[in-house]
Amino acid sequence: MSAIAVAKKDFRDAVQSRALWALVAVFVALSLVSTYAYVEVPEMFGSPAGATFGGLLFFTIGLVGLFVPIAAIVVCYKSLAGERELGSIKLLLSLPTTRGQVFAGKVLGRAAVLAFGLGVGLVVGLGFGAALLGELEAVAVLVFVLVTLSFAAVYATIVVSISATTGSTSHATTLALGFFVVFELLWDVIPMGVLYVVEGFSFPATIPDWVFTVTQLSPSSAYFSAIVALLPDLAETVGADPAQAGAGVEVSATNAEPFYASPEVGLVVLGLWLVVPLAVGYRRFGSADL
Repeated sequence: MSAIAVAKKDFRDAVQSRALWALVAVFVALSLVSTYAYVEVPEMFGSPAGATFGGLLFFTIGLVGLFVPIAAIVVCYKSLAGERELGSIKLLLSLPTTRGQVFAGKVLGRAAVLAFGLGVGLVVGLGFGAALLGELEAVAVLVFVLVTLSFAAVYATIVVSISATTGSTSHATTLALGFFVVFELLWDVIPMGVLYVVEGFSFPATIPDWVFTVTQLSPSSAYFSAIVALLPDLAETVGADPAQAGAGVEVSATNAEPFYASPEVGLVVLGLWLVVPLAVGYRRFGSADL
């Protein structure tokens, strides 16, 4: 059985999850409500000049940044830990399938499930917004969707890799939630806390460039900056700033220098979040006592 065959089977099994469909339904509902609110009352969301389709894209980033990590945990935490806990992993490996193929198949399958659920919400929300605004920026939508699906794949990889490190679903849940809390809920505070200590328990008048780089270590912050880097003109038009995804570091998309303090660093960080968890998860699963 190849990795693709494992992925197809895993996709079929995962889409039967009621929790996944509940999350998709919630995401669709939130997409519709938030889109309508942004279009009808744009000044409430930082667009006093009026709603635009570009502004809607950047507004949607916040919703995606919350949905993807939660959905990834729900969809992926059992991917390998659950198989090991139930003992079904031994049956799967009794077929002509290597551990590497199983691991790759799980990553591909769960990433496809997450992308499917996310895609449904994006089509509904952005389609509704385009209908209300009477405009559609096709190139910007294509870039936005591709980066967003890549972000979903990154999070699926992270959580599947976490699941590969343990044979307990409760342990996998704890680790995945811990990752979410540290890198999504608390990460805005950590760089500023480090800066406060480094500067002798006081904040400097000017925030150094390295703080911006540290804020990008959060996957959702890197995702935001990646879109700013790939859509710089649109980001400038709507006033999107990579610092909005981090700890309030005042570095804009146009004057951020050097490279490590520019929005492009988000692309590098997303790539690292894809490669490093894959390597760690593969190694841990390959050496695990099943």
